[in-house]
Amino acid sequence: MYWSRFLSLHALWVTVSSMMQHYPSVWGHYDVCKTQIYTEEGKVWDYMACQPEARDMIKYVKVTLDPPDITCGDPPETFCAMGNPYMCNNECDASTQELAHPPELMFDLEGRHPSTFWQSTTWKDYPKPLHVNITLSWNKTIELTDNIVITFESGRPDQMILEKSLDYGRTWQPYQYYATDCLDAFHMDPKSVRDLSQHTVLEIICTEEYSTGYMTNSKIIHFEIKDRFAFFAGPRLHNMASLYGQLDTTKKLRDFFTITDLRIRLLRPATGEIYVDEQHLARYFYAISDIRVYGRCKCNLHATGCKEENKRLLCECEHNTTGPDCGKCKKNYQGRPWSPGSYLPIPKGTANICIPSISSIGNPPKFDRIWPNISSLEVSKPNQANVCDNELLHCQNGGTCINNVRCQCPPAYTGILCEKLKCERDPGGCGQNSGQGAVAHRPLVLLTALLAAAGLCTW
Repeated sequence: MYWSRFLSLHALWVTVSSMMQHYPSVWGHYDVCKTQIYTEEGKVWDYMACQPEARDMIKYVKVTLDPPDITCGDPPETFCAMGNPYMCNNECDASTQELAHPPELMFDLEGRHPSTFWQSTTWKDYPKPLHVNITLSWNKTIELTDNIVITFESGRPDQMILEKSLDYGRTWQPYQYYATDCLDAFHMDPKSVRDLSQHTVLEIICTEEYSTGYMTNSKIIHFEIKDRFAFFAGPRLHNMASLYGQLDTTKKLRDFFTITDLRIRLLRPATGEIYVDEQHLARYFYAISDIRVYGRCKCNLHATGCKEENKRLLCECEHNTTGPDCGKCKKNYQGRPWSPGSYLPIPKGTANICIPSISSIGNPPKFDRIWPNISSLEVSKPNQANVCDNELLHCQNGGTCINNVRCQCPPAYTGILCEKLKCERDPGGCGQNSGQGAVAHRPLVLLTALLAAAGLCTW
């Protein structure tokens, strides 16, 4: 008998070890919001954390320019060739399709010859600054998953700022500064993302890496998302669970990769030299052939789908939530305060579903939603929902539900459902060890769960 149990234990541990080796591919995506399981009470839905797949967000973008008449071609004007700044016989004419360079050409399909691009007017009003704001709006909260890439058809600008908004363009904050001379342009010492660390990953830097003039292979500017992910997930992003754990417990980090709008502020065109050649001002302008933004709809881990409806992206909310970002509970499902889903514990996460309001128990919703009976709620006071129970309101991170009114949390955690790390409240925040510690115990938790399911655990 004991030998049989040993073999079973060994097989389970091999299974867990195998899953851990494929951490990113198996647990890095939450493709299913819910699955049907069979209980003593019959077939019910088992909910879990979930998120939409990443996609090319440029397909859904709206672009605006400031000033609105900054695009070349009205009236027609000549400009200098990209490769030879002294051949100034190229023409931009908005009334002729072959010679027009409207803003939508920043986002069209590439691969055609000649390449297509948006282009500004030339710096004909020098020394007045040639400033252009390019605003990309989604009317939806987006979580970035890959580098922002801007490809210039002209030389990369001497000075530029990439900005972000989290409130649909009402307020803006810098993402990164770009300059040929950071100290002169922005009074900042130059840095690259490689100079950052886990503790300084939110620092706003100025980089000189992408601000050269007319040179071969000098057309692309990056805002490095993946390099910042790598501080938590490793150089090849093999430990995405560590990143997800940090995103789950550190709001500022999660917000850093979240946007509703982007703004590209072009402050000085590429000159390729110290002085501006006032005799050939048609050499200086901005031209962008491609912008790439990859991300996913932010649905607060309450949806796997995001659809376009009336030219607007909307989460296909699960867990009895609603709203553009699944940011509130549905009517009659406000039995506890709304909460975002959680990546933890890996792999299923915690759905934090909205539960029925006590006042609506007499009219349970139909179809496929979980409907707990009154005995499972065990209401201690009329019209007051439980803080926790053993069916829908699980205490997280190993917490224990006490009399349905509070969660007794492990030493490292706090919050109503033990969903927060205590170290977040400390002045120093959660260091590297804290984040890793939160992730390190998960294989043991998973093994324990497997053993219990198999009936091999007696403790």
